[in-house]
Amino acid sequence: MVTGAVEDYLKAIYKLQQAGSPATTNAIAERMGLRAASVTAMLQQLSRQGMAEYTPRRGVFLTEKGMEAALRVIRRHRLIELYLSRRLGVPWDRVDDEAERLEHAISPYLEERIDAALGFPSFDPHGAPIPSSTGALPTLDTMPLSDLPLSTPAVVRHIPDDSPSFLRYVASLGLVPDAAVTVLARDPDSRQISLAITPFSSPQEQATPITQQISEEVARQIFVSRPQK
Repeated sequence: MVTGAVEDYLKAIYKLQQAGSPATTNAIAERMGLRAASVTAMLQQLSRQGMAEYTPRRGVFLTEKGMEAALRVIRRHRLIELYLSRRLGVPWDRVDDEAERLEHAISPYLEERIDAALGFPSFDPHGAPIPSSTGALPTLDTMPLSDLPLSTPAVVRHIPDDSPSFLRYVASLGLVPDAAVTVLARDPDSRQISLAITPFSSPQEQATPITQQISEEVARQIFVSRPQK
């Protein structure tokens, strides 16, 4: 049986791997707010359980068994986030923390009921993919907003949920999933980017674009895709 503590580690390792970072003991400890010695002990346990391949001083990789378990808890977490956002109106900068408290408590039955009630969604409130019940992940061809060519229409797809303050900041600018964006200009000296942002609206509404300035550092953390032709 996979405990809540094990699921938390599997999720942390998975996210580090997906971000392209080495899942080292120190990286995991920093992400989870734990001591390195505690992390080492758990990584050794995961290795014994066949969940991960751990090499001291080199890092850890999830095995197929560990990946399946990680995707199961990530599925529950992101479904809960979306349910809290859509049905209860919980702000998107709070749903991650609330889902952390609930993800180990709900049963597979309730998980599937939530999925059905939401219409079998593919992405959470931040645009992160929700694994299917079989572990399949929906995909989108995205790029950092910082790499978007000038005058090229795009749509915001994903903003990482690691920092609630960052989520509040970009939301105040209108930079949320499904918002339309176009890079108007770049200033190489100040490293600022000028954007035209059109908030997401229903087909019956006519949203008005607004102009905002953001730094390249912020733009690197916002992922967009070009509209399908």
